[in-house]
Amino acid sequence: MKKLYDGLCEHIMQLTDLPPGTKAGFLDQGMAVGTRWTDELSENLARCKVFVPLYSPRYFISEQCGREWWAFSQRQANKRARGGAAWESAIIPALWVPVEPAQMPQVSRDLQFNHATFGQDYAEEGFYGLTKLRYLRDEYERAVYRLAKQIVKIAKETELDEGQVYTEYESLPSAFGRTGHPPEFDISVLAHTRSDLPAGRKPDYYGDRPRDWNPYHPVSALSLGDHAANLVRTMDYKVNIGDFENDAEHMLRQGAPKAPGLLLLDRWTLDSDQGRRLVGKLCGDRRPWISVMIPQARDDIAPTEKEQELRSLTARTLASRMPNGSGHCSPNGGVRDLDAFGNELQKAVISAVSYYWENARTYPPEGPPRKPPRLRGPDLG
Repeated sequence: MKKLYDGLCEHIMQLTDLPPGTKAGFLDQGMAVGTRWTDELSENLARCKVFVPLYSPRYFISEQCGREWWAFSQRQANKRARGGAAWESAIIPALWVPVEPAQMPQVSRDLQFNHATFGQDYAEEGFYGLTKLRYLRDEYERAVYRLAKQIVKIAKETELDEGQVYTEYESLPSAFGRTGHPPEFDISVLAHTRSDLPAGRKPDYYGDRPRDWNPYHPVSALSLGDHAANLVRTMDYKVNIGDFENDAEHMLRQGAPKAPGLLLLDRWTLDSDQGRRLVGKLCGDRRPWISVMIPQARDDIAPTEKEQELRSLTARTLASRMPNGSGHCSPNGGVRDLDAFGNELQKAVISAVSYYWENARTYPPEGPPRKPPRLRGPDLG
């Protein structure tokens, strides 16, 4: 792998105007014992222009590799939320060993990439195979050069904002999921629309449907539900997104949960009997596997009297969410911008999944019960 990395850096230096001696890339070869992950790897993930995962069956069972993918993908999701929807992905997969789609997590299957553009032999054998088969050495050099050209091309075309440097690496989710990972995650939005706004409420944050709610407008160009879905997908979930008024029967059904979930709550909906009834039912029936987030942009402040009323109303309606074991609930008025939303979302998802497993129904294996096996000594005849 070091040979591949050195070859890519050499080509990139020739294909760009980087000053001599500039470090063209960073290779994660496994951090030494005692080295803080954030000191080097996290800083590079927060600043690099292109991320090149080196596919192999081992790669996709590594939680560290999954965390690296997740950390980089947060920058792409945040860029898209801020209006960067029309650019190409800055993740360029490379094949160390070809991997069957069934062995890949959802995030890699969703990443459309034609490996044959680097050569048919490369697509069939990967870099490892090209290095081991002498007659394919020219194909190896050709594939390395074409990969370097693609890296340079994408680096010029994309302008990712600098990302967060994470200090608690082990707490980060993996983009590849984990053992016992629930396959689906429900996101539901309870918000006003432009046609049913309360008196004095500006329409800037709303659309024709509740799920069009965008409390971080104009910083965000995406609805909050779509942005949340993009972030949750980076944790290897299939995401179902809808409007809470229509989804209430699905999300508030009795019995064991079918999936972990998240409610994105517009606090202005609590001004109505229907809004208070729905949220009260969610909180009152103890469904901790559905997290609740209450986004409120920093500059979205109501007149003093109304602001106090909304804060009091929110606190009363969600009071049953405050004790431990009741499920995640973000601070009242505490999620003030997109970055804070992303950080809080991570906690909300982890909490919802944890409570889901505590409450999910388990099923015994199919078929009649079997007696446990018994160990016998040697057959002495």
